[in-house]
Amino acid sequence: MAFIAAQVWGDLDRATVAVNREASALRSVVLLAPRFPQETQTRLRRSWRVTSTKPSLKSGPRWRLVACHDARRQRIITSHATVNWVKWSTLIVQAICTMVAIALVHSDNRTATGIALGLFATGVAVSILLIAAHNRPFTGALSVRPDILEQVLPPMPASP
Repeated sequence: MAFIAAQVWGDLDRATVAVNREASALRSVVLLAPRFPQETQTRLRRSWRVTSTKPSLKSGPRWRLVACHDARRQRIITSHATVNWVKWSTLIVQAICTMVAIALVHSDNRTATGIALGLFATGVAVSILLIAAHNRPFTGALSVRPDILEQVLPPMPASP
């Protein structure tokens, strides 16, 4: 369980760093954009919008400012991080084996067996729920949000 939790928390940390890094790179572009010709500024404004909730490496911006592109690429790669089915299966089988061992050790005392199994099952359930809630760093109620990205982007000018 600790190995899976370490992976999930590492993915969550990488997701947060990737969003912050992309926001920083985009902020640099926003600050530099007024120095470009109007046509270039317009293209930049269109391309820096974060429009996809599930971006892919194929749907990146058309402009290729290296820091922004690299930061976005890292965020997209991190967005696909997940715990695979082999790890989930191993975790569940290990929990079942431990519960059988607990039941065998306490088989002479039904009360102790019930309490020990209940405590262990609760611990396993809470751990699985916690890992599952953080499994995908950019989805769900506990996900890394793009708030900082939205803060660095200026509002789009009104279209004529």
